[in-house]
Amino acid sequence: MVAEFDQRAWLRRIGYNGSLQPTLSTLHQLILAHSHAIAYESLDIMLGRTPRLDLASLQRKMIIGGRGGYCLEQNMLFREGLRSLGYNITSLQGRVVRGMAIDAARPAIHMLLQINLPEGPYLADVGFGNLAPTAALLLRPGVEQETPHETMRFIDVGGELTLQSRLRNAWEHIYRVIPYPRYDGEYEITNWYTGTHPDAPYQSNIIAARPGPNRTRLTMFNARVTVRHASGEVERRFLTDEAEFRSVLKNEFGLNMSNEDISTCISVMEKKGAKGAPHPFFA
Repeated sequence: MVAEFDQRAWLRRIGYNGSLQPTLSTLHQLILAHSHAIAYESLDIMLGRTPRLDLASLQRKMIIGGRGGYCLEQNMLFREGLRSLGYNITSLQGRVVRGMAIDAARPAIHMLLQINLPEGPYLADVGFGNLAPTAALLLRPGVEQETPHETMRFIDVGGELTLQSRLRNAWEHIYRVIPYPRYDGEYEITNWYTGTHPDAPYQSNIIAARPGPNRTRLTMFNARVTVRHASGEVERRFLTDEAEFRSVLKNEFGLNMSNEDISTCISVMEKKGAKGAPHPFFA
């Protein structure tokens, strides 16, 4: 039996009570509400639970269960929310080049959404951790676009639009958008790879991110918690005991997790987690 999408439950979860007309204005508001309410996180992978992408599982985890999710989970759920409102959507993938050469030969491991509107095609992405755009972005090169957080733009790199964000007065690249529709089966392959491959960062590291007020971004990578301001100024602190981890994950990221699961994540991190600076995707 195919699960039905509970639109009302989703809207309650993200705290949205505005217009439900499938317009650009509504899209901007939904992206902002969803990204603030449902944190980016990949902690189930540390707990030996490869994320499930079927609709029933997504709703049970992120809407009913009060958890977050990583890119595939987030954008799958958001896509269903948009579809329920009547948006026309093309599912895409991207090549993550954060912290790498802009033309790096990267696999397509990131899920993206193209929203087809009268104003043109727009990117929607609520699943890229600490740099997910908090507004819809026109898929057109060379246009600087303001969001509630950073200024962003696309530049063409070999026929793939590369998303860049202006950080500390410099343009930093994030991912290249592959301009061809994708099938859900391809996301299942990607999900298995990112959720099980030993070289992926998720099995060994506590990773969470959430946009904050006043254009701030909150990021957690293992014991390192960072608040980045729009000016580029960074506040950083390091967690020292389990009580601090529980407080940050539950209160600052809003994750409904048991103390036992948090304790297990800490244990995995201590045994296998990266030491020192975060993975470049989450810096």
